[in-house]
Amino acid sequence: MLLSPSRRATATPAAPSPDTGGQPPAASTPAVSARKKRRAWRLGEVLVWLSFAVLAAVAACALAPGWIALYSPTEMHGDAVLKAPGAAHWFGTDQFGRDVFSLVVHGARQSLLIGLAAVLVGCACGVSLGILAGYAGGWFDALAMRFIDVWMAIPNLLLAIALATALPPSLLNTVLAISIASVPRYTRVLRGQALTIRHRAFVEAARTAGASHFAILRGHILPHCVAPILVMATLGIGGAILAGSSLSFLGLGVNDESPDWGYLLTQGRGYLTVAWWIVTFPGLAITALVIAVNLLGDALRRRLDPRQRLK
Repeated sequence: MLLSPSRRATATPAAPSPDTGGQPPAASTPAVSARKKRRAWRLGEVLVWLSFAVLAAVAACALAPGWIALYSPTEMHGDAVLKAPGAAHWFGTDQFGRDVFSLVVHGARQSLLIGLAAVLVGCACGVSLGILAGYAGGWFDALAMRFIDVWMAIPNLLLAIALATALPPSLLNTVLAISIASVPRYTRVLRGQALTIRHRAFVEAARTAGASHFAILRGHILPHCVAPILVMATLGIGGAILAGSSLSFLGLGVNDESPDWGYLLTQGRGYLTVAWWIVTFPGLAITALVIAVNLLGDALRRRLDPRQRLK
Protein backbone atom coordinates (compact mmCIF):
# COMPACT_ATOMS: atom_id res chain seq x y z
CA MET A 1 0.00 0.00 0.00
CA LEU A 2 1.45 3.38 -1.04
CA LEU A 3 1.71 6.17 1.53
CA SER A 4 0.49 9.64 0.79
CA PRO A 5 3.13 12.39 0.58
CA SER A 6 2.04 13.82 3.94
CA ARG A 7 2.37 10.41 5.64
CA ARG A 8 5.76 9.78 3.98
CA ALA A 9 6.99 13.14 5.31
CA THR A 10 5.74 12.25 8.78
CA ALA A 11 7.37 8.83 8.75
CA THR A 12 10.73 10.13 7.55
CA PRO A 13 13.22 10.50 10.49
CA ALA A 14 14.61 13.95 11.20
CA ALA A 15 17.91 14.71 9.56
CA PRO A 16 20.89 15.24 11.82
CA SER A 17 21.60 18.87 12.52
CA PRO A 18 24.95 20.15 11.28
CA ASP A 19 25.38 22.13 14.54
CA THR A 20 25.49 18.92 16.60
CA GLY A 21 28.32 17.28 14.67
CA GLY A 22 26.10 14.92 12.67
CA GLN A 23 24.30 13.56 15.73
CA PRO A 24 20.54 13.86 16.30
CA PRO A 25 19.52 16.57 18.78
CA ALA A 26 19.24 15.55 22.40
CA ALA A 27 15.65 14.88 23.43
CA SER A 28 16.27 14.87 27.19
CA THR A 29 17.37 18.45 27.78
CA PRO A 30 14.86 18.95 30.65
CA ALA A 31 16.11 15.74 32.28
CA VAL A 32 19.75 16.89 32.03
CA SER A 33 18.81 20.25 33.52
CA ALA A 34 16.98 18.53 36.37
CA ARG A 35 20.03 16.35 37.10
CA LYS A 36 22.26 19.41 37.21
CA LYS A 37 19.88 21.12 39.63
CA ARG A 38 19.84 18.03 41.86
CA ARG A 39 23.66 17.91 41.88
CA ALA A 40 23.87 21.62 42.72
CA TRP A 41 21.30 21.14 45.49
CA ARG A 42 23.23 18.19 46.95
CA LEU A 43 26.50 20.14 46.81
CA GLY A 44 24.82 23.07 48.53
CA GLU A 45 23.47 20.80 51.26
CA VAL A 46 26.93 19.30 51.83
CA LEU A 47 28.47 22.78 52.09
CA VAL A 48 25.78 23.86 54.55
CA TRP A 49 26.41 20.87 56.79
CA LEU A 50 30.16 21.47 56.62
CA SER A 51 29.54 25.09 57.59
CA PHE A 52 27.46 23.94 60.54
CA ALA A 53 30.31 21.63 61.59
CA VAL A 54 32.84 24.47 61.43
CA LEU A 55 30.57 26.77 63.44
CA ALA A 56 29.94 24.04 66.01
CA ALA A 57 33.69 23.49 66.40
CA VAL A 58 34.37 27.22 66.79
CA ALA A 59 31.50 27.57 69.27
CA ALA A 60 32.87 24.65 71.31
CA CYS A 61 36.31 26.28 71.36
CA ALA A 62 34.78 29.59 72.45
CA LEU A 63 32.62 28.09 75.20
CA ALA A 64 35.03 25.54 76.67
CA PRO A 65 38.59 26.19 75.46
CA GLY A 66 40.11 24.59 78.54
CA TRP A 67 38.59 21.22 77.63
CA ILE A 68 39.92 21.26 74.07
CA ALA A 69 43.29 23.02 74.25
CA LEU A 70 46.31 20.92 75.15
CA TYR A 71 48.09 23.66 77.08
CA SER A 72 47.41 27.04 78.60
CA PRO A 73 47.74 29.93 76.13
CA THR A 74 50.26 31.64 78.43
CA GLU A 75 52.34 28.52 79.10
CA MET A 76 55.81 28.80 77.54
CA HIS A 77 58.10 25.88 76.75
CA GLY A 78 61.72 26.99 76.61
CA ASP A 79 62.85 23.69 75.11
CA ALA A 80 60.28 23.81 72.30
CA VAL A 81 60.70 27.24 70.71
CA LEU A 82 59.63 27.34 67.03
CA LYS A 83 58.99 23.62 67.04
CA ALA A 84 57.30 22.21 63.94
CA PRO A 85 53.87 20.53 64.18
CA GLY A 86 54.07 17.08 65.68
CA ALA A 87 52.54 14.71 68.21
CA ALA A 88 53.36 16.89 71.21
CA HIS A 89 52.27 20.16 69.58
CA TRP A 90 49.72 19.61 66.80
CA PHE A 91 50.11 23.09 65.31
CA GLY A 92 53.69 23.62 66.44
CA THR A 93 54.96 26.32 68.80
CA ASP A 94 55.66 30.02 68.36
CA GLN A 95 58.73 32.14 69.12
CA PHE A 96 57.89 32.08 72.84
CA GLY A 97 57.40 28.33 73.03
CA ARG A 98 53.60 28.58 73.30
CA ASP A 99 51.44 25.91 71.74
CA VAL A 100 49.84 27.34 68.58
CA PHE A 101 46.87 24.96 68.75
CA SER A 102 46.03 26.22 72.24
CA LEU A 103 46.36 29.83 71.05
CA VAL A 104 43.99 29.18 68.15
CA VAL A 105 41.46 27.45 70.40
CA HIS A 106 41.48 30.21 73.01
CA GLY A 107 41.39 32.90 70.30
CA ALA A 108 38.05 31.65 68.98
CA ARG A 109 36.15 33.24 71.88
CA GLN A 110 37.30 36.79 71.23
CA SER A 111 36.84 36.59 67.44
CA LEU A 112 33.35 35.14 67.74
CA LEU A 113 32.40 37.62 70.45
CA ILE A 114 33.52 40.58 68.32
CA GLY A 115 31.57 39.31 65.31
CA LEU A 116 28.32 38.68 67.20
CA ALA A 117 28.43 41.86 69.30
CA ALA A 118 29.31 44.11 66.36
CA VAL A 119 26.46 42.71 64.27
CA LEU A 120 24.02 43.02 67.16
CA VAL A 121 24.84 46.69 67.80
CA GLY A 122 25.13 47.69 64.13
CA CYS A 123 21.99 45.82 63.12
CA ALA A 124 19.94 47.32 65.96
CA CYS A 125 20.97 50.88 65.10
CA GLY A 126 20.72 50.46 61.33
CA VAL A 127 17.37 48.66 61.40
CA SER A 128 15.84 51.26 63.73
CA LEU A 129 17.00 54.19 61.62
CA GLY A 130 16.04 52.54 58.32
CA ILE A 131 12.53 51.57 59.41
CA LEU A 132 11.87 55.01 60.90
CA ALA A 133 13.09 56.78 57.76
CA GLY A 134 11.10 54.55 55.42
CA TYR A 135 7.91 54.78 57.46
CA ALA A 136 8.05 58.49 58.24
CA GLY A 137 9.15 59.70 54.81
CA GLY A 138 9.23 63.42 54.08
CA TRP A 139 12.01 65.63 55.39
CA PHE A 140 13.17 63.07 57.97
CA ASP A 141 13.69 60.45 55.29
CA ALA A 142 15.52 62.89 53.01
CA LEU A 143 17.77 64.17 55.79
CA ALA A 144 18.56 60.68 57.10
CA MET A 145 19.39 59.32 53.65
CA ARG A 146 21.69 62.23 52.81
CA PHE A 147 23.51 61.58 56.08
CA ILE A 148 23.74 57.87 55.22
CA ASP A 149 25.08 58.74 51.74
CA VAL A 150 27.93 60.70 53.31
CA TRP A 151 28.47 57.86 55.77
CA MET A 152 28.64 55.25 52.99
CA ALA A 153 31.18 57.32 51.05
CA ILE A 154 33.81 56.20 53.57
CA PRO A 155 34.90 52.54 53.18
CA ASN A 156 33.85 50.38 56.11
CA LEU A 157 37.32 49.15 57.03
CA LEU A 158 38.83 52.61 56.70
CA LEU A 159 36.15 54.05 58.99
CA ALA A 160 36.69 51.25 61.51
CA ILE A 161 40.45 51.91 61.47
CA ALA A 162 39.90 55.63 62.03
CA LEU A 163 37.53 55.02 64.94
CA ALA A 164 39.78 52.36 66.49
CA THR A 165 42.72 54.76 66.25
CA ALA A 166 40.80 57.55 67.97
CA LEU A 167 39.47 55.31 70.76
CA PRO A 168 41.55 53.57 73.44
CA PRO A 169 42.24 49.90 72.58
CA SER A 170 39.67 47.64 74.24
CA LEU A 171 37.13 45.01 73.32
CA LEU A 172 34.22 47.43 73.71
CA ASN A 173 35.81 50.07 71.50
CA THR A 174 36.68 47.49 68.84
CA VAL A 175 33.06 46.32 68.74
CA LEU A 176 31.89 49.93 68.65
CA ALA A 177 34.18 50.83 65.73
CA ILE A 178 33.09 47.83 63.64
CA SER A 179 29.38 48.27 64.42
CA ILE A 180 29.40 51.99 63.53
CA ALA A 181 30.98 51.18 60.18
CA SER A 182 28.25 48.62 59.40
CA VAL A 183 25.19 50.77 60.22
CA PRO A 184 24.62 52.34 56.73
CA ARG A 185 24.04 49.10 54.85
CA TYR A 186 21.36 47.97 57.32
CA THR A 187 19.73 51.40 57.12
CA ARG A 188 19.59 51.42 53.32
CA VAL A 189 18.06 47.96 52.97
CA LEU A 190 15.50 48.36 55.76
CA ARG A 191 14.48 51.80 54.55
CA GLY A 192 13.59 50.35 51.15
CA GLN A 193 11.73 47.49 52.82
CA ALA A 194 9.70 49.89 54.95
CA LEU A 195 8.86 52.02 51.90
CA THR A 196 7.27 49.02 50.18
CA ILE A 197 5.21 48.07 53.24
CA ARG A 198 3.94 51.36 54.68
CA HIS A 199 1.20 51.83 52.03
CA ARG A 200 -0.14 48.27 52.03
CA ALA A 201 -3.74 47.57 52.92
CA PHE A 202 -3.13 46.08 56.37
CA VAL A 203 -1.01 49.09 57.40
CA GLU A 204 -3.67 51.52 56.17
CA ALA A 205 -6.33 49.50 58.00
CA ALA A 206 -4.34 49.65 61.25
CA ARG A 207 -3.81 53.38 60.81
CA THR A 208 -7.53 53.91 60.16
CA ALA A 209 -8.41 51.86 63.24
CA GLY A 210 -6.43 54.32 65.37
CA ALA A 211 -3.26 52.32 65.99
CA SER A 212 -0.29 54.37 67.10
CA HIS A 213 2.82 54.72 64.96
CA PHE A 214 4.82 52.65 67.42
CA ALA A 215 2.22 49.86 67.29
CA ILE A 216 2.27 49.89 63.49
CA LEU A 217 6.07 49.78 63.40
CA ARG A 218 6.23 46.98 65.95
CA GLY A 219 3.28 44.88 64.81
CA HIS A 220 3.20 45.38 61.02
CA ILE A 221 6.41 46.88 59.60
CA LEU A 222 9.06 45.06 61.63
CA PRO A 223 7.64 41.50 61.23
CA HIS A 224 7.76 41.88 57.44
CA CYS A 225 11.45 42.88 57.66
CA VAL A 226 12.62 39.85 59.62
CA ALA A 227 13.82 37.90 56.57
CA PRO A 228 16.24 40.53 55.22
CA ILE A 229 17.41 41.29 58.76
CA LEU A 230 18.32 37.65 59.39
CA VAL A 231 20.14 37.30 56.07
CA MET A 232 22.10 40.54 56.45
CA ALA A 233 22.98 39.80 60.07
CA THR A 234 24.25 36.33 59.20
CA LEU A 235 26.37 37.63 56.36
CA GLY A 236 27.53 40.54 58.53
CA ILE A 237 29.04 38.23 61.15
CA GLY A 238 31.72 37.08 58.71
CA GLY A 239 32.57 40.65 57.74
CA ALA A 240 32.71 41.72 61.40
CA ILE A 241 35.05 38.86 62.28
CA LEU A 242 37.30 39.74 59.36
CA ALA A 243 37.28 43.43 60.33
CA GLY A 244 38.12 42.59 63.95
CA SER A 245 41.01 40.40 62.85
CA SER A 246 42.23 43.18 60.56
CA LEU A 247 42.21 45.70 63.41
CA SER A 248 44.11 43.27 65.63
CA PHE A 249 46.60 42.61 62.84
CA LEU A 250 47.26 46.36 62.61
CA GLY A 251 47.67 46.60 66.39
CA LEU A 252 44.41 48.52 66.88
CA GLY A 253 42.43 45.74 68.50
CA VAL A 254 42.40 44.35 72.01
CA ASN A 255 45.78 44.57 73.72
CA ASP A 256 45.57 42.14 76.61
CA GLU A 257 46.60 38.59 77.40
CA SER A 258 43.60 37.09 75.59
CA PRO A 259 44.71 35.37 72.35
CA ASP A 260 43.36 36.87 69.16
CA TRP A 261 43.66 35.38 65.69
CA GLY A 262 44.53 38.68 64.05
CA TYR A 263 47.19 39.51 66.64
CA LEU A 264 48.69 36.02 66.23
CA LEU A 265 49.22 36.84 62.56
CA THR A 266 51.06 40.01 63.55
CA GLN A 267 53.31 38.16 66.00
CA GLY A 268 54.17 35.41 63.54
CA ARG A 269 54.68 37.37 60.33
CA GLY A 270 58.36 37.96 61.16
CA TYR A 271 58.93 34.19 61.36
CA LEU A 272 57.08 33.26 58.18
CA THR A 273 60.17 31.92 56.39
CA VAL A 274 61.36 29.78 59.32
CA ALA A 275 58.09 28.87 61.07
CA TRP A 276 55.19 28.96 58.60
CA TRP A 277 52.80 27.29 61.05
CA ILE A 278 52.59 30.34 63.36
CA VAL A 279 50.56 32.36 60.85
CA THR A 280 49.12 29.52 58.76
CA PHE A 281 46.79 27.96 61.32
CA PRO A 282 45.30 31.21 62.70
CA GLY A 283 44.82 32.36 59.11
CA LEU A 284 43.08 29.10 58.22
CA ALA A 285 40.84 29.47 61.26
CA ILE A 286 39.77 32.97 60.17
CA THR A 287 39.22 31.81 56.59
CA ALA A 288 37.20 28.74 57.58
CA LEU A 289 34.96 30.68 59.97
CA VAL A 290 34.25 33.52 57.53
CA ILE A 291 33.51 31.13 54.65
CA ALA A 292 31.24 29.00 56.85
CA VAL A 293 29.24 32.02 58.00
CA ASN A 294 28.92 33.35 54.45
CA LEU A 295 27.74 29.98 53.14
CA LEU A 296 25.10 29.78 55.85
CA GLY A 297 23.98 33.32 55.11
CA ASP A 298 23.66 32.54 51.41
CA ALA A 299 21.71 29.36 52.17
CA LEU A 300 19.41 31.32 54.47
CA ARG A 301 18.87 33.91 51.73
CA ARG A 302 17.87 31.20 49.25
CA ARG A 303 15.54 29.62 51.79
CA LEU A 304 13.77 32.86 52.71
CA ASP A 305 13.62 34.36 49.20
CA PRO A 306 10.41 33.15 47.44
CA ARG A 307 11.93 33.87 44.03
CA GLN A 308 14.74 31.43 44.77
CA ARG A 309 12.33 28.73 45.94
CA LEU A 310 10.43 28.88 42.64
CA LYS A 311 13.54 28.13 40.54
